[in-house]
This record gives sequence, structure tokens and C-alpha cells, in this order.
Amino acid sequence: MPAVKIAIIGAGPAGLTLARILQQNSIPCTVYEAESSRNNRNQGGTLDLHPKGGQLALKEAGLLPIFHKHARPEGEASKIVKYDGSVLWDDNVMEPWRPAAEGEQERPEIDRVVLRDILIDSLDEGSLKWGKKVLGVAENEKTKGKFNVSFADGSMEQDIDLLVGADGAWSKVRPLLTSEKPFYSGITAIELWALDAEKKNPWLSQYVGQGSVFMFDEGRAIMCQRQGTGAIRTYACVRRPESWTKECGIDWTAADARERLVAEYFNDCGADLKRLILESRDEIIPRQTYMLPVGVKWASDACAGVTLLGDAAHLMTPFAGVGVNVAMADALELAKAIIARKESITAKLVSDRNNVARAIEQYEKAMFERGEQAAAKTMHGLKGHFSATGSEERAGRIKKGYNMIMAQKMEKKQKD
Repeated sequence: MPAVKIAIIGAGPAGLTLARILQQNSIPCTVYEAESSRNNRNQGGTLDLHPKGGQLALKEAGLLPIFHKHARPEGEASKIVKYDGSVLWDDNVMEPWRPAAEGEQERPEIDRVVLRDILIDSLDEGSLKWGKKVLGVAENEKTKGKFNVSFADGSMEQDIDLLVGADGAWSKVRPLLTSEKPFYSGITAIELWALDAEKKNPWLSQYVGQGSVFMFDEGRAIMCQRQGTGAIRTYACVRRPESWTKECGIDWTAADARERLVAEYFNDCGADLKRLILESRDEIIPRQTYMLPVGVKWASDACAGVTLLGDAAHLMTPFAGVGVNVAMADALELAKAIIARKESITAKLVSDRNNVARAIEQYEKAMFERGEQAAAKTMHGLKGHFSATGSEERAGRIKKGYNMIMAQKMEKKQKD
């Protein structure tokens, strides 16, 4: 489809992955990003990329080697703690046991900002436009089947044949396809940072270990992540109304905000768990979590020439750790559908508009199913993370996997 004009709204992992794979296959496209530069804001914490999710997309994009260069296999380590501080599982004190894939750990961690930089640096020069905050999108009144995007800087991109919304939770493209809007999940996370913890707080660095710490309990959770920079990011999460951050009486800008949070919501927790919150002094950011309905769909002909990726298509909470992997799988699926239309003999016999419509239909069929499965898994995770037995259940699943792998290794050793 060499004549097709493709616009991707949003320079997150999904939009950038799609652009990279298309450009690798000589299909021009442009990415429009609201932020003014790659350093405009904090890009979030660390994430693990799965072999059949993010890693597969990076392989198709020709970026898997550089991913392995920056990934942290040791970041898979988990420490599971009960609310009273008792440690139920700790990978940090064990020999590595998880299965490996292609010489690396199965799901290595990578900082979000590093992954984004890898993708940005891989794009054709000039194909990523910064400072392009979308004000509105609409079908071109004069040329049906083509779309215009207006930006806050006063500019407009016109006659777009394929408009891809990869613009996250509050997508400006989504309303063209569905009236569904994100709703509050019931969970608010207080994000806390301890920068350069290795040097400034050796206890915190050692307690968190190489990867993550999790405490799950009724209506609350504490989750910590080690970053590649040596920083520690902690999320103190509570099940409270959407208005809680404004009405709870805690001034989140005050010096005693952490102490108030601990005293009112985590006071019966073990001393070490409270220290995770109290000693993360560098940043504090309240964050509500939102989601779309599980299984959200729209008709394939809802708006021909428009589709969505990632959070724009199937926003889910982070309580299964699959969001970015699903988003990058979306990008791979859509790219393959577009490439197939470009290269097939049949595709060359029909119009570009039909090629676009058929590529979208092919992509969305698989995307809806993948998104629903992931969202259902996330809903299950949300319930488990905030249940009274959440820590025990998580530790039990890890132990079960560990015992199974150890049994397989023993069986193989006996056969050899």
C-alpha cells in the first residue's frame, strides 16, 4: 500500500513498535506525540517483556539484540511478604531457577524509558513529530474515508488513509469507534521514589533485592521495583473511592504525607514494609487507576480507516503486568496485516481504501480476543492483589512453578 498515508497518534511502546516494523518493510508512516521531547516527563518504572509478547514484536522489528543488551534478567526476582512482615518467598536468596529462552531469562526486566529510547532511536529521521497534542479528529468532509487531525499548535494533518490511535487511556481517536470511556477501578496507588538507593539507602536497596517486592492484603498492597538506575520505586495502593486523594485529609505535598499514609492505612504492617514507604523520600505522586470494560469491542465498519492499539483499545489496570506486552503484540499484529495487504497479489487488484479496511478487520479480530483475555487476567489479578490471602496465593503459585521445574530438572538428570 505505498500510496496510503498512515498516521499513528502516540509515541508509547505500541505506536513506536508499529512505526518501526512498518518502516522496516518500506511502508512510510508518521508518529505524532503530545509531549515536547523524549525527556518531557517521567516514563514510569520497569516492566518485563514476554517471549510471545514484547520480545516477539522486538524480534520482528530487528531490535531484540539491543533489547538483550539493556535488559536485566535478574530483575525477575520476586520477594513476597505478608502484611506482618514475614517473608513467604525470596528469589534473591536462591540459585536462578526460572526457564531460559534463547540464552536469556524468559521475561527479563527493562526500564520503560530505556525501551522507549530504543524504539525512538530506531525510527526514520523526521518520522516522529513532537509537541503534537491532538485537539480533535474527524473524517474529511470533502474526501470520505480519509481523516483530519487537528493539533494544539494550530496545525492540521489532512487526508489520512489509516489513523491509528495509540494514545493511551484518554484516547482522542477512540470516540470515532466507540462511546466506551475509562472508569475508575477502585484502586489508588501512591507512587513513591527513592533515587540512587544503592548509595543513599543501603538497607532499602538490600531489602528490595534485584527485582520486586510484593505485599498483598485485604484492600491494600505494597509493590516495589528496582530500576536499572539503582532507584527504588514503591507503590502503596489502597481500595478507596475515586475522590479519596482529595478528601482523605492527607496533604500529599506536605512533609508528613508518608507518615500520615502509614499511620492511617498501613500501621499494622511489619516494620520493614512501613520503612519502604517512609524512606522513599524523593517523590510522591497519587495515581488513580482506570480501566475499560473487559471485552470492549466495536463493529468492524464503525469507522473504516481507524483503529486502536494498546491502552486506547483495551485499557486495563497494571495488576497482571501484561499491558505493554499486549500493546506491542497489537502493534505486531496490525503491522503484519498491513504488510500482507501490501505484498499480496490480491491486494494490488483492489483499492487502497479496501486494503486498509481489510487489514484493520484482520487485525481487530485477533486484537479483541487478545485484549479480552488479558483484561480478564488483570481483573483476576486485581481481586487477588487486594484480598486477605493475596500474598499467600502469590507465593503458592511461585512455589508450585518452582517445584515443577525442579522435578523436571531432576527427571532429566536421572535420564542423562
